[in-house]
Formats: sequence, structure tokens, C-alpha cells
Amino acid sequence: MALPLGDGVGGSRLRRQLESGGFAAGEYVKQLSQQSDGDRDLQEHRQRIQALSEETAQSLKRNVYQNYRQFIETAREISYLESEMYQLSHILTEQKGIMEAVTQALLLQADRDDPALGARRAASDPHSNPFLPLSAKEAAASEEGRQRTLTTLLEKVEGCRDLLPESPGKYLVYNGDLVEYDADHMAQIQRVHAFLMNDCLLVATWLPNRRGAYRYDALYPLEGLAVINVKDNPPMKDMFKLLMFPESRIFQAENAKIKKEWLEVLEETKRNRALSEKLRLEQEALPRAALPPPETTNPFDQEDEKEPPPEEETVDLSLEWIQELPEDLDVCIAQRDFEGAVDLLDKLNEYLGYKALSQPVRELRAKVDERVRQLTDVLVFELSPDRSLRGGPRATRRAVSQLIRLGQSTKACELFLKNRAAAVHTAIRQLRIEGATLLYIHKLCHVFFTSLLETAREFETDFAGNSGCYSAFIVWARSAMRMFVDAFSKQVFDSKESLSTAAECVKVAKEHCKQLSEIGLDLTFIIHALLVKDIKGALQSYKDIIIEATKHRNSEEMWRRMNLMTPEALGKLREEMRSCGMSSFDQYTGDDCWVNLSYTVVAFTKQTMAFLEEALKLYFPELHMVLLEGLVEIILVAVQHVDYSLRCEQDPEKKAFIRQNASFLYETVLPVVEKRFEEGVGKPAKQLQELRNASRLMRVNPESTTSVV
Repeated sequence: MALPLGDGVGGSRLRRQLESGGFAAGEYVKQLSQQSDGDRDLQEHRQRIQALSEETAQSLKRNVYQNYRQFIETAREISYLESEMYQLSHILTEQKGIMEAVTQALLLQADRDDPALGARRAASDPHSNPFLPLSAKEAAASEEGRQRTLTTLLEKVEGCRDLLPESPGKYLVYNGDLVEYDADHMAQIQRVHAFLMNDCLLVATWLPNRRGAYRYDALYPLEGLAVINVKDNPPMKDMFKLLMFPESRIFQAENAKIKKEWLEVLEETKRNRALSEKLRLEQEALPRAALPPPETTNPFDQEDEKEPPPEEETVDLSLEWIQELPEDLDVCIAQRDFEGAVDLLDKLNEYLGYKALSQPVRELRAKVDERVRQLTDVLVFELSPDRSLRGGPRATRRAVSQLIRLGQSTKACELFLKNRAAAVHTAIRQLRIEGATLLYIHKLCHVFFTSLLETAREFETDFAGNSGCYSAFIVWARSAMRMFVDAFSKQVFDSKESLSTAAECVKVAKEHCKQLSEIGLDLTFIIHALLVKDIKGALQSYKDIIIEATKHRNSEEMWRRMNLMTPEALGKLREEMRSCGMSSFDQYTGDDCWVNLSYTVVAFTKQTMAFLEEALKLYFPELHMVLLEGLVEIILVAVQHVDYSLRCEQDPEKKAFIRQNASFLYETVLPVVEKRFEEGVGKPAKQLQELRNASRLMRVNPESTTSVV
């Protein structure tokens, strides 16, 4: 049995022999065959050599892995060193730019203090620009080359020639390929190519069928561009975000080095742009000495000479707060200090006043107007329904007041009312539909009318000086009331509630609506107009139920007196009839527990008076004829049945009993119905008077034996 390689003397000797420089495989095999005693020894030697081969392979793998790790660490160190060298170069370039700017500023100041010195400097070198240091001259010499490079690159971008006109100072700083990702889902959108110029950033998309050609996508000025480093979160890495209010875009670079270059060159270009703009404004703000008018020898010119027109008042834009105004506005907008931003705008408007609009003022106005648009967009977003609706109407006061100060009263009114409409709609949707309809309606009315009242008060506070906005509020209140009525009707009328429940619900809604009169707002007519259709349907439906029930009782009428069996039942019936207004009902009660009226007439009386009481709770002028015609139809069913029974009945006792019931209807029930209707409506009903005064309500054919209804 062969020993494991490396553990025995034979294995070590074999390894040394194989590793020797003069090893000859043929001689080794020949010698081994001669010394071997047989096949067994050869098999053992073969196993030893095979084990040595496997161990050598494992050793090679370990060495390769170790070397690979060292290679990676070395490459990482080289990358770090390269990054540090790039940072050092960037810092040196930045310091160089600062020194050049300081030198230029000092030269400007020296020439301003001593014009003769500047003239001598210009005379000594007429071909050079005395205000440029040496490095700036070299940069000016290469500017033409950079512009040619920019023109060549932009020729490859479709659709940007008109949007990006050529200007002497525009040149390409950096460009490269990027991959755009969706900001919400981090899904890849498209490949783009970005061109960074000294004053803007151009983004173009790849054209799939044309190699090296692009299509214009977007152009962003550097003044409103913010760059944010996105932390690596594998597999999403080497990304950075560009903020251009109100949108943002995320791009991925090819590797970490290119990402770092993009971040640094963007920040550096923005700083250089801001510095050049500041120097340009300072130069333009310098007062220019007026040239003396040329002397004339024409005496007629002296005679006709008029006083020169007054010089336009110059505006000093070199003040520190004016120079920093655009940046201060950006800070206020970013920190949501809307009041501070509007205060700065008011201060600027007050300072400029009605002075002449020179070119520097126009440029300043253009920058400020861009910030005003950004501020307006932020305030509009604050009032959008997508924002949180908590806090009530007062939560919108801040944004509304600042929009009004910016002269956007109409937009502020529109957004405020949209915000409140969304809040009211959300509040109604969040109400739990309870089992008891009346309880739900109490909650619904409380939520809706409280919100409406708070909105009206806040509207009056915010737009006190804008009377033209009040008509918009009335239109909004009507639409809000329609939303309330939809929820109200769905719960009360669509669910087929009883007339008494519907009447109580409508009464609650009317009482809450009257609360709006505290602020001089009366929307009762609106709620009447929106509810009239549903209430008409409810009245007609309940009227049909009463008529069907009366007809059913009439078909089973036996014309017998009522026997209530117990004094308690009789006392209860007296109370019910007294509550219906039948004060003379006692004369129709007999001995013991008998009532000298039929069950049909008593049930009809109670049902009709209940219908009248509930209908009067729902009453408003638009329902006058609906209610009156319904009462007439119900009463006609009863009196026609009594009239028909008098004609057809042959038994004298029953005929006398029918006359007694007819007398109760004509002399007791109908006057009470007429009086109660007049009290509830406020005016008498001629139809009910005619119905009561007629001796017969309808003529019936004496030979007929069927009831006419």
C-alpha cells in the first residue's frame, strides 16, 4: 500500500527526484521497471505519481488565487491613487481659476482707480487684452477650437439647432454616455448622451438605426440644476441624480471613475458659471462717464440749442443683496421659506420701482422671474389634492396668502377650492355606514356642513380683498352640495327607507344648512332643488302604498263596530286619535270597549294623518301640488268606497252605521286634514275645501254594483 504523498520517506524522495533539474522521464521509467518486483510495485509508483500530480494542481490553484487577490488589491490601490491624483489636479485647477479671477479683479480695480495706467498698459501691447492674465489668453486662443468641437458634436443631435443658438462664449466642457433609470421603480428607461457646456446641460437620446447620431431630449440651464450623489445599492450603483424643479432624473455612469468625473465637473462648471455671471454684472453696473458734447462753431445751432433731455436714472445693481438675490431665492424655496422668498421679491420690486429697464435690469428680472415660476410651482403643489388633506382649511392659508401676494389670486382661489373639494370628498368617503340610517345622516351632515362652514370662513379671511372670487366660491358650494346630496340620497332614498325616516333625515339636513346663515350664506334653495326629485318619488311611493292598503281593507269591509276588548286598548286608541287632531273622537265611543266606527275608517284616518305629518316635514314650495294631489287621491279612495256602500247596502241598520262613518269622514277627518295642511303650508287648499263641501265626491251609477275608484 502506497503511503500518502508527503507523509512518508518514499513520497519526499519521489518529490525531490521529480523536482531536480536533470530529471529524465525515460531513464526514470527504465530504472523503475528494472527494480520492480512485479506489477504491484508499478501500480504503487503510479499511484504515488498521480497523488503528486493532484497535489501540485491544488498548489497551483492556491497560488493563482493568492496572486489574483493581490492583483485586485493592487488595482484598487492604483484606482485610489488615480482618484487622489485627479482630486489634486482638480484642486490645483480650482486654485488656478481663483487666482486668475483675483488677478483680473485687481487689474480692473487698478484701472478704475488710475485710468492713465490702464491706457499705458494698453499702449504697450496693443494686440493683447490687458484684462486677461497669461493663462486666460491661452484659454482665449483655444476657445475657437472648443467651439468647433461643440459645433461638430451638436451636428449629430437632431432638433437642437434652433433650441441651442451659437454664441461666442459657449463651448463644450464634458460629454459622455449615460443610462437613465426611472426615479420611482429604478427600472432602466433609455440610453442617453449628455453634453455639458459652460452654461447648460444638453441630454440627447440614442437613435437606434444610426450609429453615432442622437435626438434632442432636454436642455437644462446650470443656474437651476442641482446634482446629488446616489449611494450605491447593488445592483444599482454608479448613479447620480439631477434635480430640475419640479422634476428629477437619475443617470448611471459606466463605472465609478466616470461617475466621479461627472459629479466633479458639473459642480466645477456651475461654480465657474456663477463666478462669471457675478463678474459680468459688476462690470455692467459700473457707471460709464458721459462723453462731453462736441463744440460747434455754428451760431444758429447755439440759438436753437435746447436743454438736453434729462438723463435716465441709473439703477445700482452692485448691492450685495441684489447680487445674492437669485441664490437667496433658491435657498428660501429649498427651505420652504415661502414668506421670506416673497419678502425678497417685494423688496426688489420696491427698489426697482418704475425706473427705466436697462439691459442689466432686464437680465436680473429674467433670473428673478424664473425663481418666481419655481416658487409658484411649489405653492401650487402645496395646494394640490395629492398633498395631505389634514389640518383643515387653515393648513392652506400659508400657500394661498403667498400666491395672492405674487398676484396669483385667481389661481390661488381655484387651487384652494379644489383642495377643499378633495378634503370634503375624502371625509365623506371615510364615514362608516352605520346600520341606523338616521345615525349615519347625523354624522354625514355634521362632517359636511362643518367643513363647508370652515371653508367659507377661511375663504372670507384669505380673499377678503378679492371680491371677484366670491362667485367662484358659490359655484364650488353648489358642486359640494351636489356631492353631499348624492351621498344623502344613496343612503336615504335608494335604500327605500320609510317616509318617517326620510322626513327626519331631511329635517336634520335642513337644520344643519341653516347654520350657514351665520356667515350670510343661504344654500337652502340649492338643497331643495337637488332633493326635490327624490322627495317626489318618496311621496308618490308612500301614497301608492296607502292607496293599496286602503283598497285591500275596503275589499274585506263588513261594516261592523270595533270591539277593543280592554279599556287599555280603548284608551290607547283615544290618545292616538287625539294626537292626530280628532278632538271629537270621544262621541264615537260607546259603552264598555266599543267604538261606533268601522276598523277600515279608523285605520284610514290614522294612516292618512301620519302621511300628512311626515309629508309636511318634507314640504317646500316645489312640492305643494305633489302633496296636495296625493292627499286628494288618498281621500277619494275612502269617500268613494263609503258612497258606493251607501248605494249598495240594503240592511237599514248597516246603512245607518255607514252614514255614521261617512259623517265622521266629512265632518271630522276632512276638516282636520284641511286645517293641518293650511298650518303646515301657510295657505289654504281649495281642492280640499271643494272635496269637503261637496255632498257627493263622485256620482255613481245607481244600477252599478261595483265600486268606482
